[in-house]
Amino acid sequence: MSQLQREPASDENIPETKLVCGVDEMTSENPKVEAPSNAEKDPDTWTTGGEPMTGAQASYLQTLCEETDHPFDPELNKADASKLIDELQGKSKRLKDAS
Repeated sequence: MSQLQREPASDENIPETKLVCGVDEMTSENPKVEAPSNAEKDPDTWTTGGEPMTGAQASYLQTLCEETDHPFDPELNKADASKLIDELQGKSKRLKDAS
C-alpha cells in the first residue's frame, strides 16, 4: 500500500488537513475513526469486487455457512462473499444470541 501524503489546508492556522491524491478532501482530524465502513458501501460498486474473496472472507463465510446450514462456495468473488456474509449474519443463531 502506498502512503498518502498530507498537506496543510489553505489556512496554515487551521489544524485540518486534506489528502493529496486526487480524491475527496479529508477535513476530519481522525479520518480512520469517522470513515465509513465497508458495510456502508455497496459491494456492487467496489472496484475490486470481482476479485476472488479474501482468505478472511472465506474463513468467516465458511463458519457462517456451517452455522446456518448454507452451502459454502469457495469460488465467490469479494462482492458476492460480502453480500452473503451480511445475509448469513442475520441467520446465525450465535450472532443473534450475542446481541
